[in-house]
Amino acid sequence: MPKVTFISNSPEATANLGEQWGREIKAGWVIGLSGDLGAGKTQLVKGFARGLGIKARVHSPTFALVNEYTGGRLPLFHLDLYRLDSREQIIAAGLEEYLIQPHGVAVVEWFERWSGDELRAARNALAPLRRVLIETTSEQERRIQYEDFGA
Repeated sequence: MPKVTFISNSPEATANLGEQWGREIKAGWVIGLSGDLGAGKTQLVKGFARGLGIKARVHSPTFALVNEYTGGRLPLFHLDLYRLDSREQIIAAGLEEYLIQPHGVAVVEWFERWSGDELRAARNALAPLRRVLIETTSEQERRIQYEDFGA
């Protein structure tokens, strides 16, 4: 799939995009989110959970590292790598299983802390990936670019 650009003009539009993805996603996928603080990563995950049919309140797992949500069409594993500085720390925290072969869908905030440049070389050994970059272009507008690998 070529890189796609979506322009969101509100938090609701960002959540609606996530909801669409949640309705379409299959088990085993990793959604890797990158973007500055406040760009809308968690807003996208809230919509994603809604698309999966998850009723629980979704919030960023910054201090827990991972929140697991069940009760929907697929389990959702919401990871936040912000407090981790390296692949080694991510592995030591026991998060690698979510990033390689999730038993449901893993949505990962601050994904760039895991991937680095070596991701492309290891791509065929990993789960299908949607790589997402959210850029703040104004107070309300976000440019959301995404591309799928291994689908």
